[in-house]
Amino acid sequence: MAEFDSKKDLEYSGFSKSSSPDEKHDVAPAYEDSDKLSLGRDNSEWNQLGFWTRNGCTIESFKRRKGPIGNLNATMKPRHLHMIAIGGSIGAGLFVGSGAALSNGGPAALLIAFGIIGIMIFNVVYALGELAVMFPVSGGFYTYSTRFIDPSWGFAMGWNYVFQWAIVLPLELTVAGLTVEYWQSGVSIGVWITIFWFAIIAINVFGTLGYAEEEFWSSLLKLIAIVLFMIIGVVLCAGGGPAGGKYDEYWGARTFYNPGAFANGFKGLCAVFVTAAFAFSGTELVGLAAAEAANPAKALPGAIKQVFWRITLFYILSLLFVGLLVEHTDERLLGSGLSDSQASPFVIAAKDAGLVGFDSFMNVVIMVSVISIGNSGVFGGSRTLTALAEQGYAPKFFAYIDKSGRPLFSTIFVLMFSPIAYVGLSSSGEIVFAWLQALSGLAALFTWGSICLSHIRFRGAWKYHGHTLDEIPFTAIFGVWGSWVGLILIFIVLVAQFAVALYPLGGDPPSAEAFFQAYLALPIVLIFWAGGFIWKRAGWLRTQQMDVDTNRRVVDWERINGEKARVAAMPAWRRIMHMFF
Repeated sequence: MAEFDSKKDLEYSGFSKSSSPDEKHDVAPAYEDSDKLSLGRDNSEWNQLGFWTRNGCTIESFKRRKGPIGNLNATMKPRHLHMIAIGGSIGAGLFVGSGAALSNGGPAALLIAFGIIGIMIFNVVYALGELAVMFPVSGGFYTYSTRFIDPSWGFAMGWNYVFQWAIVLPLELTVAGLTVEYWQSGVSIGVWITIFWFAIIAINVFGTLGYAEEEFWSSLLKLIAIVLFMIIGVVLCAGGGPAGGKYDEYWGARTFYNPGAFANGFKGLCAVFVTAAFAFSGTELVGLAAAEAANPAKALPGAIKQVFWRITLFYILSLLFVGLLVEHTDERLLGSGLSDSQASPFVIAAKDAGLVGFDSFMNVVIMVSVISIGNSGVFGGSRTLTALAEQGYAPKFFAYIDKSGRPLFSTIFVLMFSPIAYVGLSSSGEIVFAWLQALSGLAALFTWGSICLSHIRFRGAWKYHGHTLDEIPFTAIFGVWGSWVGLILIFIVLVAQFAVALYPLGGDPPSAEAFFQAYLALPIVLIFWAGGFIWKRAGWLRTQQMDVDTNRRVVDWERINGEKARVAAMPAWRRIMHMFF
């Protein structure tokens, strides 16, 4: 077996510039300069181009960009990163999938499952933040797996992530087309799929800023809608609904008593986990997007802190009101899956309240959300594929970056999966849809688990090579223990989903088809892992093999230590506020 040459493989990843820990006090560049240095990016050529060429609207913009590979734009602003962190991946999983979850588990199971997944993702994102600030990676955080776990596993995680998003894209296009049917337009769903497909193509013509601006405004709409829903939920629970309506008298928490807080017992709770995981999918994109921010070392920690509010306010609280207002026995929730917006508990609650037009408004929000997730799929899949090509894990032409900063061939590759959405129009479309959903269902859990394990192993290697925590610019709030909690919770969710896959809800006998529809992601990941091992002939890395110094971000330690001293001097309540804002 060939010995893994970590230095060589890291050079493929863009980890080629050495920065020893002893140098950190000798240099004190600003964050902006250090990010250009460590990522190998320079926007000077892009800034000299004309407006339309910079934004990808001329023939000239499609020509290859000069400079090092992976030379993506650094044009994303802090407001983009903050909004991507707060609302970027809120979509069909929350607005529609929560209906099936409520039906399967009941309102208490809904809160417990989303709460557990929320704790898990909180630790995952903080671990990712520490790694991303420490080791800037342009295009793919899967390279942390290559660097700190196993190059073959890194290969598997990279391709798994590409195909996860490539499959999500046609799924979201299908859901968007079905969402329009809420208004019974009479137009074929295929027409709407085409319109939404071309809309996503148009957004990606504008590259990084196209994605960032679309995510900013769509996330803002989603957050406004959820806040409005929660305000209305308080009024309805207090009996402030329209006279003669369902909520015209004190409603309170009666749904927790009748029909009850749980449905299908413990098995029902287990069934909700995978829906909750799907709903949080894409949260890690903030780490991917940070590589294309103008000042990631400064903007990313602030964006990471927003995840706490996203989990508590926009998931847990909104689902609390969903459970309070909609009975889990409501027949409109049955078979809702992720494709029928009419089965959304948000839409059902609005309808039952008799609020004219609010159900249509929520449906518009759902439609915008699924298009947003489809666009995120193109962004996440294309950037990861580009990073794979740079590392030698994919054909080299996928590393092509054009003058406007777009990973051109990688973006086209992901967009080519869109026509799969038309398969849903056939008589067997529902079966195909179920299998595509199975492919993407658990994929995110493996990505999150790899981030936690990479963080754990990085900390071990960091200590082994004689470094201290004081040398890390941004540390995860619960440190390595938080990553252990995240990893254990991911394992528990996988076990719970395995049990549901073997023994489905409703008492149906075990079947191979039902099992693989629920657990297909596992064999796919194992196939990728085997492929990576055959290709690279490299296995599990020992602690002494891990390089923790190559291409560490060059930071201004005087500035960082001054900021730490300022925070330490704050009153206790201010330090707590600083921790979450």
